Amino acid sequence: MRAPYAGAMHDTGTDTAAVRVLVVEDDAGIARSLVRGLQRAGYVAQSVGTGRAALTAVPPPDVVLLDLGLPDLDGVEVCRRLRQHGGAAIIVVTARGEEGDRVSALDEGADDYLVKPFGLAELLARIRAVLRRTRPAEPDLLRHGVLIVDRRTRKVSVGGTEVALTPKEFDILECLAVDPGRVVSRQEILERAWDEHWYGPTKVLDVHMAALRRKLGVPGLVETVYGRGFRLGEPG
Repeated sequence: MRAPYAGAMHDTGTDTAAVRVLVVEDDAGIARSLVRGLQRAGYVAQSVGTGRAALTAVPPPDVVLLDLGLPDLDGVEVCRRLRQHGGAAIIVVTARGEEGDRVSALDEGADDYLVKPFGLAELLARIRAVLRRTRPAEPDLLRHGVLIVDRRTRKVSVGGTEVALTPKEFDILECLAVDPGRVVSRQEILERAWDEHWYGPTKVLDVHMAALRRKLGVPGLVETVYGRGFRLGEPG
């Protein structure tokens, strides 16, 4: 089978942080290639091989890349059910290029339709386009109790006092502040705060996390959830 796309590049046209992409593809090789390309572009990506798995995916994705030739359910039916029960953007990625297939998928709620094989640059552009249309703009100011994270100026304050962070410490804090209370895995933080060229030990994250806690100076603000990751808690 031909590869679904050729080449690799960074997605530099949009803020990919916290964007979850679900690849629904029964060909394991194609699925791995797509997930790797998306992760290199900064997205949080995972894959499933059946329509039923797509309909029950947790956590809910922001974007679904949906193949139509699935082993259990017709892809157009999966598209219809996804549109009924969720707000994810849906991009059909399939070898079916007939007009009837395009019309059926778009009528059932697909936001875009891309025929294999395709280039990664085009896929990333399609994702950016549907996100601009479907995803609410993220606020520049993230607030959690006494903590304020300004994403535009990359400044942080606690109780009205500015806290000087390194760029990496800011990136880590931003990962947590986007959705306070949600546990963010170590791997997700590493993927979002470091690029794909990082192959060092994950213990480096503990060093940065310790420095971040010390600088913020609020006990209980940054919590470790053992075996799962980190989150912003309610300071005590």
